[in-house]
Amino acid sequence: MADQRPLGVRIEDVARAVGVSRATATRALRGQGRIAAATRERVERAAAELGYVPNLMATELAAGGTGVIGLMLRDAANPVYGALFSALELAAARAGVELVTVTIGADPGGERQVQALRRLLGMRVAGLLVATGGVDSAQLEPFAAEVPIVRVGRPEPSAAIAAESYDEEWHGALLASRVRELGHRRVVVLGASAETSYGEHRRGEALVAALGGVAVQRLTTGPDPGDGVGAALTEAAAGATAVLCTSDVRQLAVLRALAARGTGAASTGWDGLTPGVDLLGLTTVRVPVEDAAEAAVSRLAGVLDGEAEALPAHRAWRGELLTGRTLSEVER
Repeated sequence: MADQRPLGVRIEDVARAVGVSRATATRALRGQGRIAAATRERVERAAAELGYVPNLMATELAAGGTGVIGLMLRDAANPVYGALFSALELAAARAGVELVTVTIGADPGGERQVQALRRLLGMRVAGLLVATGGVDSAQLEPFAAEVPIVRVGRPEPSAAIAAESYDEEWHGALLASRVRELGHRRVVVLGASAETSYGEHRRGEALVAALGGVAVQRLTTGPDPGDGVGAALTEAAAGATAVLCTSDVRQLAVLRALAARGTGAASTGWDGLTPGVDLLGLTTVRVPVEDAAEAAVSRLAGVLDGEAEALPAHRAWRGELLTGRTLSEVER
């Protein structure tokens, strides 16, 4: 007898029959994610009764609403973004979602990153994780009208875009307190300009604001870690007792230059993710990439599952100060 099951049954029909979201029904049938056994059985039974046959090619290549998330990542060669990428991948695996990732290096103005976001939407991703400081709210908001977006690692002023960021103001206050505690009263803050790196610029702003009672020479530079090092060491030779850097790679460039000159100065970094940071004894802020990544993926997976959004739209995560050996007490 010919098969009399109805043609054209869609995953939406299965989800509707069970009373779950499309994403939950898809994950249940694919054996992914934290789906209750009873729910998985109900979905499988409904699919069998309705005669649903998954379109495997559409699932793999189009992924419209089926748990595939687009990730826009800044230069993965940077230790911070590399660690964030790994944390996001692990969080996605735990949540039972898949990531399609594009990564862009230097991109003043963010135009290439915007084009990459358009490509991700062309793949019909169900949502977007934006882990780059190089795209501003005005550039992101048109995409938020198409799919849910969570920004990772950077605060977000737009109410249309959720964010799981780092509390850099708190980190700056933590580091500034240590600087004052060790007796430093004249320092250099070395980091990138706002056009080069929004994240580094924001760190520098937070640190300067928190260094009340300390004389600060602020140096903003380009993307190369060696940019501005010579000027910073000139300030150190003129009496500044510490060079406070807005990334670990900049601090390493300062330490190399000091070694080459045979001179010394206290220094700090900001990331805490450089391999061997403990062996090097760097004084630095360890940013909470794992917390932000887990929260971002969990938030977006919940939205795709149709869960009510009970979380505040914007949250900031706090890391820790690694005291290290590079910021020593000022000799009196």
